[in-house]
Amino acid sequence: MKKLAFILTMTLSLAFSKNTLAQGTIVDVAVGNENFSTLVTALTAAELVSALQGDGPFTVFAPTNDAFAKIDSATLNSLLEPENKKALANILTYHVVSGKLVATDVVAALKKGDGTVELEALNGETLTVVQKDDKILLKDAAGNHSEIVATDVMGSNGVIHVIDTVVMPE
Repeated sequence: MKKLAFILTMTLSLAFSKNTLAQGTIVDVAVGNENFSTLVTALTAAELVSALQGDGPFTVFAPTNDAFAKIDSATLNSLLEPENKKALANILTYHVVSGKLVATDVVAALKKGDGTVELEALNGETLTVVQKDDKILLKDAAGNHSEIVATDVMGSNGVIHVIDTVVMPE
């Protein structure tokens, strides 16, 4: 089972990290990957593109299009409206941590924290990383979980870890 999980993780990692060697920012990496088109649309609607093109470094837990598809379409469309820019920005900055935390950093912190580590997101709220079985998960403010399905997609100003569910702040 562990071997199957490892093979699946490596396959997903390769699928999502074709731009791993790109020298562009994390936004450029996201723009260049069709699996992040909804994220890029949301970043644009929230006017966060220029902020995430800054020097950083940043660690972004990036939801895929499939992760965004788990949100009710009416809710998602509403969040993309200009009058909801502040709420959308709050959600998106909940997915970003200041500093560059590669997978080995996260694993080391989990080991030191007995399988749990709390990170302060850019929106000021706490995002909890937990290890459960052979998976590393994000736990949001409501206790919902999102699995990290690919790691260490590098940009010039940080790193992206791919997640399968959008995490929600309070």
